[in-house]
Amino acid sequence: MQVKTKAIVISALKYQDKSLIVKCFTQSDGLKSYFVRDAFSSRKSNQKIAYFQPLTVLEIVAIHKNKGTLEHFKEIKLAATFQTIPIDVIKSTIVLFLSEMLHHSIQEEEANEPLFLYLETALLWLDTHDETANFHLILLLEITKFLGFYPDISDSEFPFFEMTEGVFTPFHAISSLSEHETNLFKKLLDLKFDNDQKTFHVIERQLLLKIIIDYYTYHLQGFKNPKSLAVLKEVFS
Repeated sequence: MQVKTKAIVISALKYQDKSLIVKCFTQSDGLKSYFVRDAFSSRKSNQKIAYFQPLTVLEIVAIHKNKGTLEHFKEIKLAATFQTIPIDVIKSTIVLFLSEMLHHSIQEEEANEPLFLYLETALLWLDTHDETANFHLILLLEITKFLGFYPDISDSEFPFFEMTEGVFTPFHAISSLSEHETNLFKKLLDLKFDNDQKTFHVIERQLLLKIIIDYYTYHLQGFKNPKSLAVLKEVFS
């Protein structure tokens, strides 16, 4: 079956000497993995390695056999040409980290167009703005809406956030954030990309990142900490 769709590159794994296995989050079909033969050969001008950098947004024509095997691209082009992400160390580190988070978070091989459109819009925002210190925190929290475990804020006046149920409570449990952590978390829940990026200090930002990763771990079976986490912390230290 031939499919024309947009796709966001989640990961690219080198296979043997010249080929790639590329995992994409497609607008039409959710997660798909593609085999790119001779990706490192100059003869394949339409399948450049640059296309498969983390979170690149592509327009593809692909053959989907939907048999649980690797699919194949027929045509590839950039849907959006990022101007700053590839050359800005902070932005490229954020994107690398987020691609790993998504790799471990998006697990269903089915369409989730609202999540795709949100990610595409967010990446375009990142590329066109300079103050981005809270971008990854806001995005990771927002996409829990699409993954099914966004915090229940109906009782947000309570002083503790309980991680396993995703609710605010009047009492502290083993799986609850402290009162200080909960207050930081509440501030993050209210933030949008265009808010003041100096809302948090470096230490507070690192604490919030740990909270979010722990929250993902509670709610996603088999979730693993991204290897790029240490690099992200170094960039923002």
